[in-house]
Formats: sequence, C-alpha cells, structure tokens
Amino acid sequence: MIAAVNGVSWEEWWTYDGISGPAFWGLINPEWSLCNKGRRQSPVNLEPEKLLFDPNLRFLHIDKHRINGLISNTGHSVIFTVENETRHHINITGGPLSYKYQFHEIHIHYGLHDQFGSEHAINGYSFPAEIQIFGFNSQLYSNFSEALHKAQGIVSISLLLQLGDLSNPELRVLTEELENIKYGGAEMPVNRLSVRGLLPDTDYYMTYDGSTTAPACYETVTWVVINKPIYITKQQLHGLRRLMQGDARHPKAPLGNNFRPPQPLHHRAVRTNIDFDLSKYPGKTCPSMNRNMHYKAKTWTQY
Repeated sequence: MIAAVNGVSWEEWWTYDGISGPAFWGLINPEWSLCNKGRRQSPVNLEPEKLLFDPNLRFLHIDKHRINGLISNTGHSVIFTVENETRHHINITGGPLSYKYQFHEIHIHYGLHDQFGSEHAINGYSFPAEIQIFGFNSQLYSNFSEALHKAQGIVSISLLLQLGDLSNPELRVLTEELENIKYGGAEMPVNRLSVRGLLPDTDYYMTYDGSTTAPACYETVTWVVINKPIYITKQQLHGLRRLMQGDARHPKAPLGNNFRPPQPLHHRAVRTNIDFDLSKYPGKTCPSMNRNMHYKAKTWTQY
C-alpha cells in the first residue's frame, strides 16, 4: 500500500476536514516519516505556566520597506510569495535568531468556523486563523528550498488572528484579492505589502524549535509566536471560507480547516522574553502575558 502511493503529492491526501489527512502523512510516504516519528514537530499547544523566561532573548527586527509578490490559492493553503526579482529583500534578525534570515513567503491557515483554524493553540484555545511569516537563513544557505532541510534553516513568525471590527491594514492588502483566487491554482499580484506592518504592537513573544507544518515536516524551524493577536473581520473570514480546493469545474471541498493539529512537545523548552517577576513592575501587571493570564473564547487578554 505504502509503495503504491509513494509518488502521490500530499495535497491528494489532505482531506477537507483538515484532521484525518495530517494524521496519515508519515504513514503513506517514507520520505515524510518525520511527520509521525519526529520529536520536534509543530504546531504545539503553548501553556503560559510552563514558559521559561530567557533574559538573553532580544527584540525581533523585520525590515519595514514594502515588497511586491503573488498571493496564491495552492489548493491546500493561501500563500503570499515575494517576487523573484525583488532587489531589496526583507531581513528578519534579532529575537532568538543567531543569523540573518530573508523573508520568503506567508501562509494563512483558518477554520470554517470561528472556534478553530489556527495551528498553534494557547492553553488549549484555538484562534479562527493564523498567519505564518517564513524566512530562510541567508547567511548559510542560498535559497528557501535548500534551507528547508538544513539545520537552523528556517524561521517562522506566527501571528494569531482574533475576530474584530477593524482589521489589520496589511491583512486587508492580502484579503482584497481573495475573490480573484477562489479556485485552486489561481494567483494574483499584490503590491507594496509591509510584512512588518502585519505584526501587532508588542515586542513580546514565545519561541521554540519545531518543524514545518506540512510534509515533509522538516525539523529545521525556529518558531516565534507573537504574544498578541492581530484582528480579522467576519467579512475577511467569509472571503477565506469561500475559497475552494479545486478548479471552477470541479471545486472539490472548501479550502478552510487547512491546519495541522498540535503535536506533542516532548520536553522541548518554550522560551519567552516576558519577565514574569512582577516585583519589577510596582503597581502594574507584567507588560504582557503573565502567569495569571486567562484565555477566553472571544478575547485574548491578561488580568
């Protein structure tokens, strides 16, 4: 059975409910064995009480200038890729990174219902959507494809999306083209996107060593999960949920629910630059998340 499907692309094994497909990735193709056997798989459920404060973690830096690229419906995800001719690359440095990383693409994961859609979870709570900003180690490797299966090859910055009345402005730049990429294989140009502008107004984050969340599940990713959501409107989510996996003649299933469920942490450390020592902030709570943080169905707040 396995030998018979070795040449099959993973898109054909991604089922529309977004859960039964990923569970079988490591079984249907030996080249994807890490998906089932790896010990540093992503995404994960992040538990605030288990975070380790690391005073050596720096603030993350992303170049501010705008870039052009293409937004695509790949049939299993919504991806923005920077145009090949870009001369002024966006660099990602600082944070937990020891090298300079070059921005390559953005992935959007989302659910068909508001109760789930993100890949990472906080205390078991899933968000309606998640944006992942990928870059490759440009000091050690020549391109994204090479870095994908090499040590310290990839960084991914995770932005958790919460429902709100007003969207992040740069997210609107991406979602404006959704009607034009309704079917699998469609793509549209996007001009003057600020990747830095997608990030919320916070310097705090969580970080751990993990993997790509699609086959072959390479364990080469430094994950940086930003400690504050950005906002997406119901209209934008509706636009995402109208996207289909197939073409106009055979639309197949909706593209939504294109998330991998949380994977075991296996004793990995999840570090943070949030100092939990409240004595340093007299009369105040910790500047961001603290150990008494509560995550509720409609809010992401601290008390």
